[in-house]
Amino acid sequence: MNFIEDVMERSKASRLGIVAIDAEGRRREWHFGELIARSAGLSGAMAARGVGRGDVVMTLVGSRIEWVLAMLACFRMGAVAMPCNPQLRRKDLQVRVDAAQPKLCIGEEELLGELPGGLPAMNLTEVAEALDEDLPQETPVAIEDLDPEDPAVIIFTSGTTGDPKGVIYPQRYLIGQRLQAQHWVGAREGELAWCTAAPGWSKSTRNAFIAPWLAGAAALIHDARFDPAERLDLIEREGVNVLCQAPTEYRILAKRAELRPIPSLRRMISAGEPLNPEVIRLFRERLGTGIGDGYGQTETGAITGMRPDDDDPARDGSMGRPLPGIETRVINGELQVRPGTVPSFFSNYIGEEPFDGEWWTTGDHVSRDDDGYLWFEGRDDDIIITAGYRVGPFEVESALVSHPSVAEAAAVPAPDEDRGSVVRAIVVLANGEPSEALAGELQEHVKSVTAPYKYPRIVEFADELPKTPSGKIRRAELK
Repeated sequence: MNFIEDVMERSKASRLGIVAIDAEGRRREWHFGELIARSAGLSGAMAARGVGRGDVVMTLVGSRIEWVLAMLACFRMGAVAMPCNPQLRRKDLQVRVDAAQPKLCIGEEELLGELPGGLPAMNLTEVAEALDEDLPQETPVAIEDLDPEDPAVIIFTSGTTGDPKGVIYPQRYLIGQRLQAQHWVGAREGELAWCTAAPGWSKSTRNAFIAPWLAGAAALIHDARFDPAERLDLIEREGVNVLCQAPTEYRILAKRAELRPIPSLRRMISAGEPLNPEVIRLFRERLGTGIGDGYGQTETGAITGMRPDDDDPARDGSMGRPLPGIETRVINGELQVRPGTVPSFFSNYIGEEPFDGEWWTTGDHVSRDDDGYLWFEGRDDDIIITAGYRVGPFEVESALVSHPSVAEAAAVPAPDEDRGSVVRAIVVLANGEPSEALAGELQEHVKSVTAPYKYPRIVEFADELPKTPSGKIRRAELK
């Protein structure tokens, strides 16, 4: 199997694949024929730099066409794509490099400055030269015949007690997105879908362009920060039919933008954390359609969702039903999934054996109504979900403790109207006195050593932290 051959080459070369809008507002359409040709050319340049089948290729690129082309080049040659969020800093990148041992990093010049030393890199100027048909080009790599279990993509998930883990997706994961593309995303042939998630997240990996293409739709990518007023204008101007956003983006739009009917916008979906029913109702009232919430994990891909024909106000806030064919059960309130029924289930964590249990325990607690719809109730671990980002407390605590004034720290979620939750840090000082100035200094320190979205928006000081007899922090008590 190969995504390039099985999906792209079976479509017309003239089919619209990507509408790309850069940070300056420049717009360009990319059709399948050009996407295939340009990514093939990039595969040759990658091979000339030593990349072969099974090698890991890291990307540090925003929502730009170069990210899409790098992913496609990896799919073509059987390399393993490892997209990383552009907000990651040197420590975060070092963890990923140490775990995955990438052969090459393709990235934006200013982002490559955060890259650990010794890793070969290809900046976007070099990518442009590799794609320039007026310059000598390397011979494209032939399309590899891949096994469904060969590795395709690595995405890192936050851990509660240690460094993030690398989740390896097999080749079948790519085609396996057809299930959620049809029964949750809901894009149709000839439509335009926009998933606003940045590269490096599992949601963008499956929904930025893969799910739309599997449904016959095109994908919009926009390399710019979220601006509420601009968001609606762009949706209207481009004629977006299906919109996939984080709950925080919907909440902010509800509060700060003038919601209005947009003729093209037929479906909206959300995932990452529960979306407030009142927000869904407001969108239905102002735009004429509700928001289909969905659920999945980095390891599983999409598991449940409100389907395209499920727009029922009585179920606003539900994470939907299991997608067709996926077996789930609820044991003592916890949602569990049978891996063999999930086409997008991961292969294994880097350095670990594949999961071989009969049921995957999600750690998420839900209730199920009489019609089979699931309702999220909470997690049984310490992961913090803020604005759709999943943050492991260990990452924040490690960053804080690296400051000379901090003896120890704990990170827990705190409720927030816009973001659902924010990171709250409780700090025990090694020296100095608690103050607003020191709290601000610690916030900036965290931003400088790890991804800015992980920084604690609330910093509190304490003389000591509550702990178990074995010395573990009692985060539940701090919550």
